[in-house]
Amino acid sequence: MRIGVVGSMQYTEKMIELRDNLNKLGHDAYITTLSKPFVGKTDEEKEVIKLHHKNNMEAIREFWNLMQDGDAILVANYEKNGIENYIGGNTLMEIGFAHVLNQKIYLLNPIPEINFYKTEIEAVKPIIINGNLSLIQ
Repeated sequence: MRIGVVGSMQYTEKMIELRDNLNKLGHDAYITTLSKPFVGKTDEEKEVIKLHHKNNMEAIREFWNLMQDGDAILVANYEKNGIENYIGGNTLMEIGFAHVLNQKIYLLNPIPEINFYKTEIEAVKPIIINGNLSLIQ
């Protein structure tokens, strides 16, 4: 299965690890091609890089283009800013893209309690794998 790993760029290293583990399980997993500058940086440095990529490097469109031949996405939703299983705005858009492309949507962890868009996430009927990558089929 061709599967994109998405989530907050704060967790780039974890997304790379997920991608590599999915590939070991026989999937064709990928992350954004803009990930390299994030590796090894502090959260503050990652925030600056993320804003630069969004505003100057078409980061949102870049991942949309990668998704075109995909079968699924895996949302790497970890704790961020005190929110358990955080899903940010950009990741929510990627979930929407996957839904429109009729791709499966896997969440690494349960849906976060974010009042503003919890129901939108529920509406796309994600498959919650609770960290078990072998459930991705």
